[in-house]
Amino acid sequence: MIHNKKQISKRFRIIIFIIITCCLVGCSAQKKNLSQIEEDDGIIVGFSQIGAESAWRTCNTRSVQDAAAEQGVQLVYDNAEQKQENQIKALRSFIAYQVDVIVFVPIVTDGWDNVLQEARDAGIPVLVTDRKIDVVDQSLYAGFIGTDSLKEGRNAGMFVLDKFENKREHSDKTDEYINIVELFGTEGSSVALGRAEGFREVLETHPEYRIIYSKSGDFLRSKGYELAVEFLEMYEDIDVIFSHNDGMTLGVIEAMEEKGLLPGKDIVIVTIDAQQAAIDALREGKVNCVIECNPKTGPEIIKLAESLAAGENIPRLQYVHEEVFYETDDLSRIAPRGY
Repeated sequence: MIHNKKQISKRFRIIIFIIITCCLVGCSAQKKNLSQIEEDDGIIVGFSQIGAESAWRTCNTRSVQDAAAEQGVQLVYDNAEQKQENQIKALRSFIAYQVDVIVFVPIVTDGWDNVLQEARDAGIPVLVTDRKIDVVDQSLYAGFIGTDSLKEGRNAGMFVLDKFENKREHSDKTDEYINIVELFGTEGSSVALGRAEGFREVLETHPEYRIIYSKSGDFLRSKGYELAVEFLEMYEDIDVIFSHNDGMTLGVIEAMEEKGLLPGKDIVIVTIDAQQAAIDALREGKVNCVIECNPKTGPEIIKLAESLAAGENIPRLQYVHEEVFYETDDLSRIAPRGY
C-alpha cells in the first residue's frame, strides 16, 4: 500500500493527470504542456497563470517557464483565460496529479479557501505570486512573491504631487483643482486595490487633488481606449491620467491623439508596468512617469518552489526590485525591456 506520494511512479502520475485534466477542463486540456513531462528526478510544479492579456503577462509566464527549464524543474502550465473557475479547476487537477508544488497568480483576492484546503490536505505547498489573496487561514499558502502594488500607487501619487506643486509655486492660480482620471485594473484584484489605495494615501491630505473619474479597464488596451473615448467626451478639464498598467495607457494615448490632444503635454500621464512601448512613449514625451512592475520573477519563483519541495520554510512575503522612470531622467540609459 502506498503511503507517500513520492512513491508513486512518474509514469502513473502522468496517466492519472491526463485522465483527470481531460475530465475537469475538457478541450482546454490541449493547452497543457503535457508532452514536456518526462520521467526524471526533477520536481514537478503546477503553474496557473491568469491569462496572456498583455506583453507584461507574456513576459511573466516566459520568465517562469525559462527558469524552470534551466533548473530542470518540470512545469505543468495552465492559462486560466481570465476566469477564476478555470483556475480553480487547474489547481484541482494539479492536486489530483500530485505535483510537488503549486504556484499560481490569483485573478482576484477572494474565493480560494476551499481549493487551498484541498491542496493542504494533499500535502502540496502553495506559492502565491504577482497578486495577493485574502483567506481566512493564512497558513493555507506558504508565501507570496511579487510586486508591491501599494508602493507603486504611492510612487504614482508622489510624482503627481511633485509635478503640480512645482507648477503651482510658479503660478498665481493656486486655488484650482487638479482633476485626475484613474483607470484601474481588474476589479477585486490585489494589484488594482493596492495601486488605488497607495495613490489615494499620498493625496488624501491634498483635497485640491480630486479624482473625477475612476473605472476598471481590466488591464486591457482595448478597454483603455474605450474608457478614454468616454471620459474625454465627459470632461474638458483633465490634468492627470493615472493608469494602472501600460496596456490601458497605450489605448488612452491612441484615443487622445485621435481627438487631437497631445499625450504627456495637454494631460499628464502616469502609468505602471514599464514595458518597452511605455518607455518609448516616455522618451517621446507622451508619458510623464513610468513605474516599473517587474515581470521577471521566474528565477525567484522556481528557487522558492524547490525549497518548498524540499520541505523548507520560505519568507512569508517577498517583493521584487522595481524602479521608477521619470521624464527628467536620462532615458537613453534605460536598457531594452524585453517585453
